[in-house]
Amino acid sequence: MTERELMQAAQDARKNSYSPYSHFCVGAALVTKSGKLYTGCNIENAAYPATVCAERTALFKAVSEGERAFQMLAVVGGKEGETAEFCSPCGVCRQALAEFCPPDFPVLLGTPAHFEKYTLGELLPHSFTSENF
Repeated sequence: MTERELMQAAQDARKNSYSPYSHFCVGAALVTKSGKLYTGCNIENAAYPATVCAERTALFKAVSEGERAFQMLAVVGGKEGETAEFCSPCGVCRQALAEFCPPDFPVLLGTPAHFEKYTLGELLPHSFTSENF
């Protein structure tokens, strides 16, 4: 799967966003080292702590299916009806990714037409991992 195809999968997943409160729709696409694709969208809740982000939706779907080795993540987001040029994972999602992915894990942010590649370590320097205890 190419990086552009992964970004498009994130854009497609965004269509399933349930965001009646923020009207900010996010999609994520996570590819495993074995080549399987897991997508997710943000799912809001009137009780905000019950809300889950697109990145964690994709990650948790994959982990719940037995996946533990990941190749790359793509994230696309923006206000309802628009696509932002840049939508970065929140801190909680970055920390959840750090549980399963090394600092050099690639994360694509942007739109299918124009995106940038970052590493998880760039997005979450000094993460808290099992190596801390």
